[in-house]
Amino acid sequence: MNAFLDALRERLGEAGLLTGGDLSAYENDWRKRYVGKALAVARPASTEEVAAVMHLCHEHRVAVVPQGGNTGLVGGSTPDDSGGQLVLSLSRMKRVRGIDIANASLTAEAGCVLAEVQAAAAQAGMLFPLSLAAEGSCTLGGNLATNAGGTQVLRYGNARELCLGLEVVTATGEVWQGLSGLRKDNTGYDLRDLFIGSEGTLGIITTATMKLYPQPKERLTALAACDSLDGAVALLGLARERAGDALTGFEVMNRASLALVARELPQLAQPLGPAEWTVLLELSDAESAEHARAVFEGLLEAAVERGCVQNAAIAQNLQQARAFWHLRESIPLAQAQAGLNIKHDISLPVSAIPGFVAEMDAALAAYLPGIDVIDFGHLGDGNLHYNVQAPVGVAPAEFLAAHEVAINELVYDAVQQRGGSISAEHGIGRLKREELAQRKDPTALALMRAIKRALDPLDLLNPGRLV
Repeated sequence: MNAFLDALRERLGEAGLLTGGDLSAYENDWRKRYVGKALAVARPASTEEVAAVMHLCHEHRVAVVPQGGNTGLVGGSTPDDSGGQLVLSLSRMKRVRGIDIANASLTAEAGCVLAEVQAAAAQAGMLFPLSLAAEGSCTLGGNLATNAGGTQVLRYGNARELCLGLEVVTATGEVWQGLSGLRKDNTGYDLRDLFIGSEGTLGIITTATMKLYPQPKERLTALAACDSLDGAVALLGLARERAGDALTGFEVMNRASLALVARELPQLAQPLGPAEWTVLLELSDAESAEHARAVFEGLLEAAVERGCVQNAAIAQNLQQARAFWHLRESIPLAQAQAGLNIKHDISLPVSAIPGFVAEMDAALAAYLPGIDVIDFGHLGDGNLHYNVQAPVGVAPAEFLAAHEVAINELVYDAVQQRGGSISAEHGIGRLKREELAQRKDPTALALMRAIKRALDPLDLLNPGRLV
């Protein structure tokens, strides 16, 4: 390996290669569930340097673990404990290469932090709508590699729907230039869609061209209390009917999730107090502030009259709106503070969600009395974070070791029976690889493995993840 590392250092310089000292920031995942040992950390500053790294890795048969902001939840960007895998961090590739207002697009490198991409778009008077709790540290490349979702999928779609083109380095160090920014291009297979969501197993995304949208004239946020999940689904239907495409966010939080936030983060205000289900709605209006408020108030009044909402509060200013969103986005932080938990990032047809939750809540209570279900997520697009905490007095790590397999089987069986997915936006990584192998359609798995063999026959790109 000395010859390999010497060649890397010569190509990347001292700043571009870390071989000693504390590398834990690159070797531990965000949940502290996976801890690895890297051969070294390569930090290329350009696409050409990424290509050089991959060429050397192919020549020396060294496996590569691509890494963005290292905020993933399924162990997809953490090296194993062999000490033989190279972490390839895109953190130095942070340039916004350009914004094309007429084409409503932005081109940025993979290491750009999501919040910085949003800010660059806003500075140009445009909106980049991808938004998630980790946006202050996650990166554009990681968002695309996992096909990230977030809070505005209902209106704008996942990362895949927001991407117009990619620049990708292959397993052998070649560069595919696909940054056209075109919305129509029927010249063969859509390679862009092949690399998005591939979790670094097919190529290294180095740059992307993304869609931009006009900034809304007004954005309004509200919290609504519902006494059942059926009521929340009814509210969603009413919001779609009254607001149409102006409905950009529709989040749900069960009583236990906000009780956990109150316990772990007592400084956060909860305007509506305890409710069986709390809904966070956001409208983005293209007309005016007055029009937006009239639509929102009419929607909530109708919801109260129909009995699907018992209480509601509309944010009166930007500070209140941010506080509402911060409450929702603090649930994962509260869970992290409470200790390890069994996470489920699932998607279902919206119509199937109330029945699924009722069945699973009862099944888990019967399986282990005192268990706590922290259920929240993006009801508008059918994505729930159905997470399970240990009963009071049970050590979280012991709970995970003793019950994760059985609880996963209960949850995933019920999801599969309803035509859902075991991964909505977090990806597969290492955490769900065996689950995918058991539950994915065999023909689909065979096609995925064939693609992997064709593009990475030496299995150097993120081995042991996804497939």
